[in-house]
Amino acid sequence: MTHYLNKVVYQLYILSFFIVFISCDKTDSQLLHEEDPQLNPTLLQFIIDTDGKEILDEPKIPATLVIRDSGDTLYNGYIGIEYRGSTSQIIFDKKQFGVETWDEKGNDIDVSLGGLPPEEDWILQGPYSDKTLIRNALIYHLSNSIGQYATRTQFFELTLNSDFLGTYLLMEKIKRDKNRVDIKKLKPNDNQSGEITGGYIIKIDKTTGESTNHGNYSEKISFASQYDPYGEKGKDKKIYFLYDTPDPDDISPQQKSYIQSYIDAFENTLLSENFTDPDVGYRKYIDEDSFVDFFILNELSHNPDAYRLSTFMHKDRGGKLKMGPIWDFNIAFGNVNYCRGNDVDNWIYKYNEYCPNDFWLVPFWWERLLEDPYFINKLKSRWSELRANQLSDKEIFGKIDFLVSELESTGAIKKNFERWPVLGQWIWPNAFVGTTYESEVEYLRTWLTQRLTWLDSNIPML
Repeated sequence: MTHYLNKVVYQLYILSFFIVFISCDKTDSQLLHEEDPQLNPTLLQFIIDTDGKEILDEPKIPATLVIRDSGDTLYNGYIGIEYRGSTSQIIFDKKQFGVETWDEKGNDIDVSLGGLPPEEDWILQGPYSDKTLIRNALIYHLSNSIGQYATRTQFFELTLNSDFLGTYLLMEKIKRDKNRVDIKKLKPNDNQSGEITGGYIIKIDKTTGESTNHGNYSEKISFASQYDPYGEKGKDKKIYFLYDTPDPDDISPQQKSYIQSYIDAFENTLLSENFTDPDVGYRKYIDEDSFVDFFILNELSHNPDAYRLSTFMHKDRGGKLKMGPIWDFNIAFGNVNYCRGNDVDNWIYKYNEYCPNDFWLVPFWWERLLEDPYFINKLKSRWSELRANQLSDKEIFGKIDFLVSELESTGAIKKNFERWPVLGQWIWPNAFVGTTYESEVEYLRTWLTQRLTWLDSNIPML
């Protein structure tokens, strides 16, 4: 009996030694991750349930939203949800959504989601044709870094009605807010001198989700420029400005008249003989620094929608017209195969030359501004300043590395492309189709390197 027990003890000793030996073959990091699941990072998890109701383009339908982080519940509440987007809504399998945070009675309430400042309106953007998944996050970060507000972002993974939908980007909606577009609130009865001067947000954009809907720029929602995209009157092609804030239901007739007259006066002056005069020229109407930064960000990314779509501008009470915030860059950075959109060696503000038959063309503003030595000098100086700091190669490519690392370390890339196996497939409007995620990111890096080199040589030549 003693002999048998000694044999068993010996066998257990050998087994324990073998286990220790195998364990020692693993790194300390691996062991720590196995022992503590909190050290296995994951993206935030957004879980939405519509209780069987179908999501529509509009109106928003009621649903619930739960946000979890490594098992901890960060938010559990009611929302309204709808599809959003124009072209993406029509042709992409991976949809994006507009969300409002609601109370139990369906009233809007301000909530902080994903660590972003409290609001009621949110966008759940699902990168699809952008197979790097990071183009919007990258440009918004760069805009904020140079002092021009752009929507803050947070990556997360979305599950909708038990269907895992992959990697998404939580985005702030462009709104008048102390933490967003910080301008005065313009009430319907603010129609007196002084009050009526702000705050406005207007935009140049499509009217609805239907990208082919060209004729719906009614007087209720918009007004037209006096000039066509080439600065001429009486022509067929129009530039339309949409009322955003106040929205078409709240803006008063007097306020419509004011902002339209302001744009008219700016354009008239810009086309006048003395447009460069610092006192009576166009600088009387616009904040040229915001125009310079808007130009730089859109040219840096060679955004094919620049100046003509998804183009926001705002005017505070007593202030001048400012460009921005920037918006919608998923087909920028060489991710488009039409109208020379993937070129690294031309100006995107000259889009009208590349695609003169497009319905949405670039206003004449930018060609005219670049006829003013003062504006050109500000542009050159600002580019030189930013390239030495916030837009240096180190800062730009460091941000790319950071975003990619965040997605890689959480396993989000693998899961996203298992759900949406589009790597190696052409998705509108890709100019490049990589067979791996790494090749998509490398294309972005290479394209940006060449673009920055071209701008460094050509901005000084303006």
